[in-house]
Amino acid sequence: MEYPAFHELYQNSKGSTWQCDLTNKIHVHFNGMVASFKIHDFLAFRRKVSSIDIHQMIFNLSDDFDYELVEAPQAQLSWELTLCEIVQLRDLLDGTKFVLSLNSMLYEVLGEGALA
Repeated sequence: MEYPAFHELYQNSKGSTWQCDLTNKIHVHFNGMVASFKIHDFLAFRRKVSSIDIHQMIFNLSDDFDYELVEAPQAQLSWELTLCEIVQLRDLLDGTKFVLSLNSMLYEVLGEGALA
């Protein structure tokens, strides 16, 4: 996916994230699914995924803990994810957050003109 207004932020083996300059949205492509978030919605979604207790999923043998329902009402999506998918989604979201933070710091230090 290469469009002039889209910039890839981060990718792993299961997905990628893109930032759209026209809409100021983060597009998350994960495991064949796509979701678009405003930046504050993306950060809230990341916090929600990070709050999932993966230790409980690992050590609880009940079938109820084989999957976790991850919802993002603002993006009108609902994913039922396995433990491995949650770990991969966390990596994707954390990597994206890191890149966004790094870009913000670079703009602060170097100025907008230096990165264009």
